[in-house]
Amino acid sequence: MSSAERTPVIAVDAMGGDHAPGEIVAGALLAHRDRLGTIVLVGDRGKIAPLLGDVPLDIVHTEREIAMDAHASQAVRTAQGTSLGEAVELVRVGRADAVVSAGNSGAFLAVALIRLRTIAGIARPAIGAVLPGKSGPVVLCDAGANVDCRPEWLQQFGVMGAAYARAALGIGDPSVAVISVGEERTKGNAQTIEAAALLERAPVRFVGNIEGKDILLNHADVVVADGFVGNVILKTAEGSGGYFRDVLRETYERAGIVGKLGGLLSRGVFERIRVRLDYSTYGGAPLLGVRGNCVVAHGRSDRVAIRNAIRQAAQLARADLVGSIGASSAA
Repeated sequence: MSSAERTPVIAVDAMGGDHAPGEIVAGALLAHRDRLGTIVLVGDRGKIAPLLGDVPLDIVHTEREIAMDAHASQAVRTAQGTSLGEAVELVRVGRADAVVSAGNSGAFLAVALIRLRTIAGIARPAIGAVLPGKSGPVVLCDAGANVDCRPEWLQQFGVMGAAYARAALGIGDPSVAVISVGEERTKGNAQTIEAAALLERAPVRFVGNIEGKDILLNHADVVVADGFVGNVILKTAEGSGGYFRDVLRETYERAGIVGKLGGLLSRGVFERIRVRLDYSTYGGAPLLGVRGNCVVAHGRSDRVAIRNAIRQAAQLARADLVGSIGASSAA
């Protein structure tokens, strides 16, 4: 049976995240209800089991968890026996097809890098976040894994982002661009100029530089940045969505009875806007470049976000994203 046909097994770090284990387990139950995959919860059985009711999800018991504020190097040294470490280990030994965690993202990156190693031809893994573009999703890579980058890493980010866009988002021939301070090829710092030259020769459809204002207008399907710039873009986009929703709501409320009536009549529109801009719609961001499917969920993920992260993890496993990146990086 091919990977696309069989039910993927998803290991979930039940103790990672601001609302663990309650919302994590609740999200796993939603995923189980929706038949998104075979769920294995990793964490403290005494805290997890009472939340399951009569649903027989598998539990891999661990005594410890990695703190949200733990340093990555400390997390690597102490990962054995933690919920995150053992969830990643299930992927390494082949007992799970993917792992999801809303815990310490720096620790997740470090543990996955050490335990799973990188795909041949990939120097550094990257986080591939999906942004809600005007006419479809936009992949931002790297969204925070590597704050200091070499130009050749940025080239690899473009290759990995394109593979992800094809495998998970169904974009047949994704366009790739480098974020810069101008569209002209001569604009940008030395890193982006050299990265653009490398991407010209990479096995992707490179369309040049784009500016920040063009990201959500779908001027490219994949936007390449170092992790410092990418994370700033990601967090700004997240904050802007909440800001504009609040401004709209406050404007209606301050307009008196007529404004409140208008707001009531527009409730359906507001809900569609909320869903479109909500980070939980995609559930998490894949850690691209390691030899295993890893989905990094937001620390404040609720049950809906966790369900969607599990859905994405199952989709990556079925699409054989690791194999797709390996083939693209070898081209």
